[in-house]
Amino acid sequence: MRKPRPCASCASVTRRGFLQATAAASAAALVANLAPSRAYAAGSDTVRVGLVGCGGRGTGAARNCVDSAPGVRLVALADLFQDRVDAFKATVAKWGDKADVKDDHCFVGFDAYQRLVDLPDVDLVLLVTPPGFRPLHFKAAVDAGKHVFFEKPVAVDPVGVRSVLATSEAAAAKKLSVVAGTVYRRHPHHREVYKRVKDGQIGDLVGGQVYFLTGELWYHDRKPEWSDVEWQCRNWLYHVWLSGDHIVEQHVHDLDVMAWFLGGPPTKCIGMGGRQSRTDPKFGDIYDHFAIEYEYANGARISSMCRQVNRTADRITQRFVGTQGVACPKEGLIMGANPYKYEGEDWDPFVREHADLVASIRQGEPINEGRQIATSSLIAIMGRMAAYTGREISWKWTLEASKLDLAPSKYEFGERPVGPVAVPGQTPLV
Repeated sequence: MRKPRPCASCASVTRRGFLQATAAASAAALVANLAPSRAYAAGSDTVRVGLVGCGGRGTGAARNCVDSAPGVRLVALADLFQDRVDAFKATVAKWGDKADVKDDHCFVGFDAYQRLVDLPDVDLVLLVTPPGFRPLHFKAAVDAGKHVFFEKPVAVDPVGVRSVLATSEAAAAKKLSVVAGTVYRRHPHHREVYKRVKDGQIGDLVGGQVYFLTGELWYHDRKPEWSDVEWQCRNWLYHVWLSGDHIVEQHVHDLDVMAWFLGGPPTKCIGMGGRQSRTDPKFGDIYDHFAIEYEYANGARISSMCRQVNRTADRITQRFVGTQGVACPKEGLIMGANPYKYEGEDWDPFVREHADLVASIRQGEPINEGRQIATSSLIAIMGRMAAYTGREISWKWTLEASKLDLAPSKYEFGERPVGPVAVPGQTPLV
């Protein structure tokens, strides 16, 4: 992937630079600032972690988690595929005392998640499978009394979002911590700019733009022995029932920042999208570009654009316009009547989210971000539905009335034809 280009009016801060800067932050200092309390509710100094989803993001999340504080140990693995578990075990063999995964704590198959959450010696579950599985896995983890970290997004349809909202309420009643992988909320630039925007430094918010414009991602060639379902699961990015399309799976980061800065969901949206470059059937049934306008109750309108097309301009950032200035949180900038540039401490937000979670567990002070990330996920889903159908749709209808449910009636390997690519004006709004 080429370096993304930030907003032209902002300082030259790229995604590569962002990742390099945050990775360079001292994990030791972070751990020192979040030293564990001895009042861990389970009566142990060790937080025992189970990972559901052993792919690339799962590997990253597990390592971030065990690095986030002393006494955090990975003890169990679950994945749909044996080769994924085997590859992951080879990786964690080099982690020393941060991982102790026995063979009887490794599970494979569609029920692997259930067998893992049922383990009595797992305190915290990391849910890092394709998001189409997230509502089911989240409910199982909370039903089993486990604390949860789950990657964004947390659903691919309104029915799934409503399930996550209900499970989040159940987690709150059980005093379980639930943290989402919305790293921008723990990025120091974003946090400081957000605080200043809330204090009125750019006046009233009247508009803005959020972008995730980038190139194509990975693809695994189909093997003869793979069924339709296995092929789709191994290439989950390209299948709406598994990923929600890239506006949901990827652009949700920026839409989450929009919801954060604007104080919640929009009232309605309208938009468009299509599939012009990535037309090969191997790319399933998703689009390669979207453009959505989200409108808020105060009249503010946010333009959202996302694209996955090679040899095109990159831009991954957010920009919010107020009556007295402009805020670019990713770059740590405010321009206008009250200019500001962030020059403070930096840290790795991918580690920080787990450090906050572990600290909350040990201190017995639960964090629950379930409703927050469910809202952001539905904002992205709502945009996709507007683009797919060509309709203007409201937040209230999407949240309360939509019956769209992309989950299969039964999770099993076998035949599953790829659905038709959505056509605005023809695809029904469900």
